[in-house]
Amino acid sequence: MSNSSEVNLYWHKIRNSVDELVACLERLDSDALNWKPLDDANSLYVLATHTMGNVRHNFLNILCGRDITRDRDSEFAAMGKSAAEVEAGWNALQGRISEAIQELPPGDLDRIRDDPQRGKITGRELMIIVARHAAEHFGQAQLTRDLVKARRSE
Repeated sequence: MSNSSEVNLYWHKIRNSVDELVACLERLDSDALNWKPLDDANSLYVLATHTMGNVRHNFLNILCGRDITRDRDSEFAAMGKSAAEVEAGWNALQGRISEAIQELPPGDLDRIRDDPQRGKITGRELMIIVARHAAEHFGQAQLTRDLVKARRSE
């Protein structure tokens, strides 16, 4: 499998998880978007914001070497008025990532990168971590969405 095909395969799977996570926010008002099932849990809005921040950082900064800044703490404090804000951000980010990964040279997934959080890591290892992270938060979003629905029917 060529580097481009492999990166696109990872990107496709990660994008699908985030698409499904973002879909969990559809047709919810701001109260439901920002509601947390527990004090130390995350709202749907936070889950989406944080997951997109993670994908952005790992693809654009670590994998593609772009100079971007991430404020991880603000991702967990995020609050929003509508799902449209998240959808617009996700659509824009998808375009940026799709363009950036096309510029990766052949064999680049085998190259060792310096990740400030994880240390030395290959691009391939990074893609597996990002895919797992997105899928975990999609699962959390599904459960949180179910709790939002249950709360509304009480």
